Amino acid sequence: MNKTATINARIDEQTKTKAQNILKILNIPMSEAISMFFRQIILQKGIPFEIKIPNEVTLKAHKLAKEGKEIHKYDSLEDLFEALEI
Repeated sequence: MNKTATINARIDEQTKTKAQNILKILNIPMSEAISMFFRQIILQKGIPFEIKIPNEVTLKAHKLAKEGKEIHKYDSLEDLFEALEI
């Protein structure tokens, strides 16, 4: 397929640089990565990963965590499992 369409997108520099570094290791040009993403959108008939609006419980948990409230700490995985009654 002949590639003739051009896309111009604005993205923050840090995100671009981090993505470029990973793509360089994978030996995938940025334009090919974008093409791969678009092909996945077509194949999946939507964004190829889950995007959700958090529910009230999740929003409350995020708020409490940011405030440092209701955070449970355990010294070991065994202690965590014990608290969860697993």
